[in-house]
Amino acid sequence: MTRDTSVVLHEVFGFTSFRGAQAAIVERTVAGEDSVVLMPTGGGKSLCYQLPALLRPGVGIVVSPLIALMHDQVEALRLLGVRAAYWNSTSSAEETAATRRAVQSGELDLLYVAPERLLLPSFLSVLQQVADDAGIALFAIDEAHCVSQWGHDFRPEYLRLAEITAHFPGVPRIALTATADPITRTEIFERLGLVGATEFVSSFDRPNIRYVVEEKNETRAQLLRFLESGDDGDSLRGEAGIVYCQSRKRTEEIAAWLREAGYDAIPYHAGMANDDRSAAQQRFRREDGVVVVATIAFGMGIDKPDVRFVAHVDLPKSLEGYYQETGRAGRDGEPAIAWMAYGLADVVQQRSFINGSGGSPEHRRVDQMKLDAMLGYAEASTCRRRILLAYFDEQSGDCGNCDTCLNPPELWDATVPAQKVLSAAIRTGQRFGAGHLIDVLLGKRTPKVEQWDHDQLPTFGVGADVSDREWRSVVRQLVARGMLSPDPARMGALVVTEAARPVLEGGAAVQLRRVQAPVARVKKPRTASGAAASAASPADSELFERLRTLRRELADADGVPAYVVLPDRTLWELVAARPASTADLLEVNGIGPVKAEKYGAQFLALLADTA
Repeated sequence: MTRDTSVVLHEVFGFTSFRGAQAAIVERTVAGEDSVVLMPTGGGKSLCYQLPALLRPGVGIVVSPLIALMHDQVEALRLLGVRAAYWNSTSSAEETAATRRAVQSGELDLLYVAPERLLLPSFLSVLQQVADDAGIALFAIDEAHCVSQWGHDFRPEYLRLAEITAHFPGVPRIALTATADPITRTEIFERLGLVGATEFVSSFDRPNIRYVVEEKNETRAQLLRFLESGDDGDSLRGEAGIVYCQSRKRTEEIAAWLREAGYDAIPYHAGMANDDRSAAQQRFRREDGVVVVATIAFGMGIDKPDVRFVAHVDLPKSLEGYYQETGRAGRDGEPAIAWMAYGLADVVQQRSFINGSGGSPEHRRVDQMKLDAMLGYAEASTCRRRILLAYFDEQSGDCGNCDTCLNPPELWDATVPAQKVLSAAIRTGQRFGAGHLIDVLLGKRTPKVEQWDHDQLPTFGVGADVSDREWRSVVRQLVARGMLSPDPARMGALVVTEAARPVLEGGAAVQLRRVQAPVARVKKPRTASGAAASAASPADSELFERLRTLRRELADADGVPAYVVLPDRTLWELVAARPASTADLLEVNGIGPVKAEKYGAQFLALLADTA
């Protein structure tokens, strides 16, 4: 790291050192080389292109698919004294003209644009003039996984971004994403024309996130119990969080229900008016304790660091999407929880989506592989984090911070029950769903059972020694293992697959996870400022709250989210260090000269008042 780099790192961003691979990435980009960066959410991706843009001559062009993210980052950069702007569809004619003049006259360090705008002939003409005059420092392609045609965030316009190399040869490019399985990684290199680029892969592990999966029973009651007890017996009421649902209607219903339960909950989905969606985003970004109930339309690019939980009330369609969505929790490094309720109906619904997608056979096959991986995670009897990281080709040991580590499931020999379920499916013509098969096994003479004379079958009543709930767990796990396949075209009728043959013929044993009660809440680990909070004296806690109040007032005055002023971690450092001068303030990590000048007097006055 050169002295210039370290000086800019501290004086602009307020940091005294890099994290992980940041230094190597910055060095390579400053040297004019191409890079592909895979770094988890909260790992510091933005610095990897923001800092080189300040160190190289010319303006750095940042390609981002999300207007909200552009606004967030430009606001934060301007507070650091960086000359940043965005050029997108929300800009007025006057703002667009001002931005054009600024970039053409070399007055910008960073310019954020959408991929659609980057390749417009008129915009390319502006960039060509800039390249000939002040120069272009770099092209940063954020959310690079949007190039993947297999992913749920696919953006067709990303496929053309490789064209910028032909227009501006010699300008370094850096593609960044927090989410990329092996298939997506290959696409990023190939489709963005980055085959010769250096790949930087940071650990995908987010150790501060606890992963918990529950058998879906009464979804709303389960969600409320989770919110009321968190993962350590403490309520999550008043904390920021996201609840993901599959349908727009469901987001509206659950948001309304949570409001009735006293939570500040708002819906978000693609069917809402643009103004309503924008208002929901602004509330979530700028206010404390807001819970957004959303479809997957919400989240990519959300930069809020203090999201304490992400809940899924429906099964995501892939581990890649699940990782990305849960990664929106705990960006500040503090303890957070990813909770999910999952049931067999979710599998039927996802299979129905795949079959009805209209995609090519190859596309449906990949989607099915992704769903199978998701099912394997949901039905895990071993460490969930190991399974999640292995999906991204990263090996790890047991984490000690997921439900299966904290409350290891009991395994039992379910060979005979599995044979009974499979036999019942075959004897009923593989035309019925789990509920009917379980009624047959339990010996229930329902109208449907009697209508089909299934009370006359040899399998009728042979499973009366196993509870309804346990049978549902057996069926679900057999589906996850590919021995039973629900047919969405026939309302989820369970079909016996070739994988079940060894079990039916008695040549293979089946070990399954025994159904459990909801996970007992265990005290969550404390990290960084979380440790400071747990060890704080009443006086320190009171000071922290006063600092938070001041931060909110300063943020409101500037029209920015509170975390843009200072994160909680830095507030706790202020509590611990009690700086008495500007020089002392600059020793606090996260406070550089620009923020010290802008906010230092107010924070120092408050600290002096409590000395």
